[in-house]
Amino acid sequence: MAELNIVLVEPQIPQNTGNIARTCAATNARLHLVGPLGFQIDDKKLKRAGLDYWHLLDIRHYDGWADFTAQNEGPFYYFTTKGQTVHSDVAYPDGCYLVFGREDAGLPEELLFAHPDACVRLPMLAAARSLNLSNTVAIGVYEVLRQWGYPTLHSQGKLTRYNWEDAR
Repeated sequence: MAELNIVLVEPQIPQNTGNIARTCAATNARLHLVGPLGFQIDDKKLKRAGLDYWHLLDIRHYDGWADFTAQNEGPFYYFTTKGQTVHSDVAYPDGCYLVFGREDAGLPEELLFAHPDACVRLPMLAAARSLNLSNTVAIGVYEVLRQWGYPTLHSQGKLTRYNWEDAR
């Protein structure tokens, strides 16, 4: 089974993390939270944003970046407004880690500079500072899953009161 990992490094806004947790739960992606966090993990805003999806979530916690890298090998793809490669131009391998930084600061430039070929960017207007973190994660997750053919995900919905076949 394909494995996708989402890494949030020092997230600060519980609602963003809750939204991302919900995306991870709905797509079978593992969520890695690298501290220090800007909120308590039991924050009610975090839980509210994730709604009733917490039982579907595979979540791991780390004290800091060194703790995370000691336990995980990658490959890592660093999502940053400073990246030189468009996110959809990368072929993401099974088991990859999509890494996202703080809402207010992004990822440290030293980390980005050390891994220039692994830094990816979502295209946007030059005047725009960045997209919302939870939106960026969702775009990244679905690009990877699109490339992989959406493994284990249902791609057809159904109506509650009607049958699609009757409409054809």
